[in-house]
Amino acid sequence: MKNTYLLIDFFSILVPFLFSFHPKLKFYKSWPAFFPAVLITGLLFIGWDMYFTHLKIWGFNPAYLIGINVGNLPIEEVLFFVCIPYSCVFSYVCLNMLIKKNIPKALESAISIALVASSVFMAVFFRNLSYTTFTFTALAILVFVARFVLQVTWLPGFYVSYLILLLPFLIVNGLLTGTGLQQPVVWYNPAQMLNIRILTIPVEDVFYGMDLILLNVIIYSWIGDKQRRHNELAKKMAPVINLG
Repeated sequence: MKNTYLLIDFFSILVPFLFSFHPKLKFYKSWPAFFPAVLITGLLFIGWDMYFTHLKIWGFNPAYLIGINVGNLPIEEVLFFVCIPYSCVFSYVCLNMLIKKNIPKALESAISIALVASSVFMAVFFRNLSYTTFTFTALAILVFVARFVLQVTWLPGFYVSYLILLLPFLIVNGLLTGTGLQQPVVWYNPAQMLNIRILTIPVEDVFYGMDLILLNVIIYSWIGDKQRRHNELAKKMAPVINLG
């Protein structure tokens, strides 16, 4: 089906988008923070995607595409960087509202250190594998920046949320890599990755997904915090302005 990838994008975002207007969630009010995050992250990942597509590290099966391209990428792949982050950031926000108790700070610190150290090891040890190296280099940088430079407080919730989101991730990514289909929507060059698969999914995709969502959450949270501080300051200044 020519619209297979487009339908995957559509159904990935449909429920999160509709529930964004739920009176208890009101995620639509976070759009001023979310859309700059998805734009900045999307531009970076689309650049990465175009480069790897040019090198034939991965590519796309025209049998599942509608035939509209942006550069060397199908339009569906560009939409992926909006639909999947929207669904995941929405789910992350909802899960943080539902889960009242996160992992202890000491455990979060251990996980962060382990992720940075293991990612550096993977990037260096498998430096001849482009997909592996790029993915783990990005993860090491992002976790290090979030934990040790920005010193964010939301990493415990992010780790728990991403672990839960792995289930829908495996379903969506499984479809894209050929689970249940005669051919994959997205194909990979096995010479440029570990070629260890979860069903049809390259193991690097799990960490690529973490790169994508983590960068979105870093920017989304930073903009959201800045907007909240601005609103709080405006409220404090309002009586002074009125008196004047």
